[in-house]
Amino acid sequence: MDNISFLKDGLFEFLLYKPAGFPYFAAFSMLVACGLGLPIPEDITLFTMGYVAYAGIASFKGSVAVCLVGVLLGDTIIYWIGRKFGVRLAKRGIFARMLPPERMDRTREMFHRMGNKVIFAARFMPGLRAPTYFSAGTLHLPFRVFIFYDGLAALLSVPLLIGVTYFFGEQIDSAVAMARRVQNGIAFLILAIVLLLVAKHYIFKNKRR
Repeated sequence: MDNISFLKDGLFEFLLYKPAGFPYFAAFSMLVACGLGLPIPEDITLFTMGYVAYAGIASFKGSVAVCLVGVLLGDTIIYWIGRKFGVRLAKRGIFARMLPPERMDRTREMFHRMGNKVIFAARFMPGLRAPTYFSAGTLHLPFRVFIFYDGLAALLSVPLLIGVTYFFGEQIDSAVAMARRVQNGIAFLILAIVLLLVAKHYIFKNKRR
């Protein structure tokens, strides 16, 4: 059974007999864990909450609010871990698996090319979120700057992914496919901007020689 079939066929029955606040608690917990590097796609949790709201088990506004808080809390925790303990922690235990050296190097390169805007971009680039937010902490980026860019990205992505399965629950397969195309389009645009900035940097560098 694929993820979308699970939403349509199994989720409603599973949640029907749970306490009223259970979907919010489950989504919040999953999103905080995703922010800390749990290898579960964040978008599946958001699609799920949209469908739960569509089915009448939770409210749309409540789902968006709870998921926003869960997303931002998970991101904030990894930021403060990086700020408090620095890069030495990335070489130990579970953090060494979550934050492999090649991803950390790639993230630092993106910070160098794009500046603080990479925090916004990372929301749409799975696999780079935790390294980016951890790196922002190790670089002692002011928290107000971090939460500004991260918050802007979350305000765009969270309502979008919840909204498609809430407003188009009858056509959930098409809705999820559409949302993923939008996400992929944003990620492609961000990648194109990064490549353009890199090319501009090297052209300018060669002209100075």
